[in-house]
Amino acid sequence: MPEQSNDYRVVVFGAGGVGKSSLVLRFVKGTFRESYIPTVEDTYRQVISCDKSICTLQITDTTGSHQFPAMQRLSISKGHAFILVYSITSRQSLEELKPIYEQICQIKGDIESIPIMLVGNKNDENQSREVDSSEGEAMAKKWKCAFMETSAKLNHNVKELFQELLNLEKRRTVSLQIDGKKSKQQKRKEKLKGKCVVM
Repeated sequence: MPEQSNDYRVVVFGAGGVGKSSLVLRFVKGTFRESYIPTVEDTYRQVISCDKSICTLQITDTTGSHQFPAMQRLSISKGHAFILVYSITSRQSLEELKPIYEQICQIKGDIESIPIMLVGNKNDENQSREVDSSEGEAMAKKWKCAFMETSAKLNHNVKELFQELLNLEKRRTVSLQIDGKKSKQQKRKEKLKGKCVVM
């Protein structure tokens, strides 16, 4: 099946166990799984509206291990937007994002126009926190990307994460509207005309 050009591809990167799959599954299916099952690569689709027409948000959940560098490069070259996930309970997981970020810069060239979100997941586990939110913000500033803390477990900032990522897309207008309810923020944005909405 040929890929449709109206697919909007979001790629999720991060070390093993930081909650990439949990974030994606929470967003796409509204579910949360306590047990950790390593991912090789999964793709999920969610219908969104894009440039006033419907398109598919294709979310690629990548492996947390670095065993598949070719797959990683391919995901970067095909991706339109990136979510870089670390766990606030693991400084190491933030460190592991550096080579991935560098590779995105290398493959994509000018990343100024590419939506990238740095995400500190598991902010429900504050008592085990190793990475302060100010450190996440500082890293995002350095990388010129957006930053957010989430909890897939508590469903905190999950929908907002994907909405924010779509808001960063400047070349087209894409956005999220789940179960018909619009936030005040979305209504305000729609007044700014020509924005997209997730259906």
